[in-house]
Amino acid sequence: MTGLVVHTARELQEAVEGRPGPVGVVMTMGALHEGHATLVRTARERVGDGTVVVTVFVNPLQFGPNEDFDRYPRTLDADVATAGRAGADLVFAPSVDEVYPGGRPQVRISAGPMGEGYEGASRPGHFDGMLTVVAKLLHLTRPDVAFYGQKDAQQLALIRRMVTDLNFPAEIVGVPTVREPDGLALSSRNRYLSEGDRESALTLSRALFAGREAQGDGPDAVRTAARTVLEKGDGLAVDYLALIDPVDFTEAAPGHTGPAVLAVAAKVGTTRLIDNVPLEFGARR
Repeated sequence: MTGLVVHTARELQEAVEGRPGPVGVVMTMGALHEGHATLVRTARERVGDGTVVVTVFVNPLQFGPNEDFDRYPRTLDADVATAGRAGADLVFAPSVDEVYPGGRPQVRISAGPMGEGYEGASRPGHFDGMLTVVAKLLHLTRPDVAFYGQKDAQQLALIRRMVTDLNFPAEIVGVPTVREPDGLALSSRNRYLSEGDRESALTLSRALFAGREAQGDGPDAVRTAARTVLEKGDGLAVDYLALIDPVDFTEAAPGHTGPAVLAVAAKVGTTRLIDNVPLEFGARR
């Protein structure tokens, strides 16, 4: 697998040219875990004998001035091994200069109103940076289909909207969140958690699961059930708990029907975590 790691756009193009079948891409910032491996396996299954490309790039545009860009884990050798075991054909690991050859780009993708709330409110500019690099990587990898985890629900919604609004010729597939046996959503940032922090972090998934159990009683019951669990948790600084319409990422109305996302974000110790569960509300009788 190490022979199939490329670092430049030219090397990427040469490596992909001539390969048969469709191209699937999994975009990551490295520090790969089982959640990423699940994305790669899903891509492998979907494209069959086609090509699966995993990108590894820690994108400086989506980190704020007080966030963890410098300490974000960079584990390329381990990432290549994980990607290879999961079925990747190629790892594209460009430098910052390769992705942004003229320095920080003057022209960027704007997330617009969908990117202003929730994660966008807590991390101004994050989604503009994320969409800018996703757009660049879609151009560079030229996939038929791209795979993203549902754990980053607002990110997934924005990528889908960008692809639709700007006519990118790629299908976007959301892959369900992968969890530890105790329910904690897998995240590269989980390695920052102390033993006590991890126990506190479990409150997030417990709150979401409680909300999911209440979905038969409607949106208000979902919010109440989840909030009750959060309020009993220790060691959390909750940013938001929200029931969201995934189409435009606005707060779901009291009589909402159809799909919804129950999402939560909180700081546990010094680590900010997000999680969500998809829900479905039937029409009222």
